[in-house]
Amino acid sequence: MKLINRKTTSKTWMYYSLFIGFLFVLSACADKNNVLSQQEKADNWQLLFDGKTLNGWRDYNGTELTGPWKVEDGCILAEGAGSDENGYIVTDKIYENFELSWDWKLSKAGNSGMLYHVVERPQYSVPYITGPEYQLLDDVNFPDPIEDWQKCGVDYAMHLPDFATMKVNPAGTWNTSKIVFDNGHVEHWMNGEKIIEFEAWTDDWFARKNSGKWANAPEYGLAHKGVICLQDHGYPAWFRNIKIKELPRKTKEVSLFNGTDLQGWEPYGTELWYVKDGLLVCESGPDKNYGYLATREYYDDFDLTVEFKQEADGNSGVFFRSFIEEGVKVNGWQVEVAPKGFDTGGIYESYGRGWLVQIPDEKETILKEKDWNTMRIKVQGDNVTTWLNGEEMVNLTDEKIRDAQGRIALQIHDGGGIKVLWRNLNLKTL
Repeated sequence: MKLINRKTTSKTWMYYSLFIGFLFVLSACADKNNVLSQQEKADNWQLLFDGKTLNGWRDYNGTELTGPWKVEDGCILAEGAGSDENGYIVTDKIYENFELSWDWKLSKAGNSGMLYHVVERPQYSVPYITGPEYQLLDDVNFPDPIEDWQKCGVDYAMHLPDFATMKVNPAGTWNTSKIVFDNGHVEHWMNGEKIIEFEAWTDDWFARKNSGKWANAPEYGLAHKGVICLQDHGYPAWFRNIKIKELPRKTKEVSLFNGTDLQGWEPYGTELWYVKDGLLVCESGPDKNYGYLATREYYDDFDLTVEFKQEADGNSGVFFRSFIEEGVKVNGWQVEVAPKGFDTGGIYESYGRGWLVQIPDEKETILKEKDWNTMRIKVQGDNVTTWLNGEEMVNLTDEKIRDAQGRIALQIHDGGGIKVLWRNLNLKTL
């Protein structure tokens, strides 16, 4: 008969119990990641990562996910095969105003980022020329010299935190970050502390945009909504607990023209834009090319009223949800302003489809030649309605317009001989 060493058996059971307990603790800790608490659910937080799959994510400007990303141990892993030109993944859904929180850690010398309001168009090969970036970088071990505007936590190439007080855990350990975007009010948080706070689209914001890295990126940071984007910049990076709470849009009333100067507008091309006697004047220049005067801000859903008077050939127009491409080219939709018989109040698409709605002959008499006219343009979702001197001209529903966003722009047509006066450009966001 074999004797049992009860002392040894007791120790074995003790170690076994401790091991089981350790696994239980690990499991419990893991279960706390990529889940929402009851309070978060009540506050309408949503997970952008379920901890198991990359459902809801895809390549930038793509329809599926091709890498270099995978799920590992309850984390989204950027494998480090990306570069400046590729390696970006984006959410399927578009977000406008929100609180966005996530945990992250980097490999030694790691480089990554969280971008928002990213716009997808064939003209944009990379997301960062449209969407602002919360920079993630291992400043301590990064092999190349870096400027302050490139360091961890910055609003990349725009706004800096107080690096002396900001606390970032070292490479290989977890950090928690948060971005708040609330109708232009922006905050960056790092490990529970607010590190940056600013207002988007102010004079100071535009001065930063136009004097630095984004001076030649005309649409950078202008979008009011877009996809969320993660960056693989050639180093492994891990993400978990990615969650977002959407915030409501606020409406406002805006006077687009102050009667004194072109504050709030940006000219494109060599044609003439100036203010005289409290009026905004557009006039053909010696080059007789297309010219545009575009709002420096985006306006997506709005109700706009403008008054215009055609002193000479009045071939002009009001663009909406438009963006600048190739210097002076404006892509988007135009509410026509033209001489009698040429569809004032109709809608023309500047790329692709051409005329969407032209004006019937019986409505051409609504335009008052050599006198002031009032145009009203209402754009909301997929619908555009125009009125000329109180008469409805167009009521159009269009999916392509629904998915767009951008600037308002006034146009000078090519050919020369054009002069149009504008006043009382008043807009209400919807």
